[in-house]
Amino acid sequence: MHHAARASRAYRAASSHRSLREQEAEVFRLVNARLREARDKSPSARVRAICDNRRLWTVVMDLVKDPANGLPEGTRAALVSVAISVKRVMDAGDPDFDWLVSINDAIAAGLGLAS
Repeated sequence: MHHAARASRAYRAASSHRSLREQEAEVFRLVNARLREARDKSPSARVRAICDNRRLWTVVMDLVKDPANGLPEGTRAALVSVAISVKRVMDAGDPDFDWLVSINDAIAAGLGLAS
């Protein structure tokens, strides 16, 4: 069996034992690992890490803006505000990687506690 197929099957099996919030927290942790690794690397590594973070926060923004989202209105508004701030920092000429990591860590921790 191809390695990627085995890995995919193993991931599906493992993720079926975790809550959706735990899986979401893991996505933030994975993106943060890329940000941490890239912050002192080449410009291309930094751009790739910022792109990963941008994709994550674009999805977050889309999900919380969806009227069918079950989160309380105040929580949704707060997440939109955070997403806008994250976007502003990512769009800066020299993004503050430490700040981005701290925000993602806080979100991952909150998701982990809310299980």
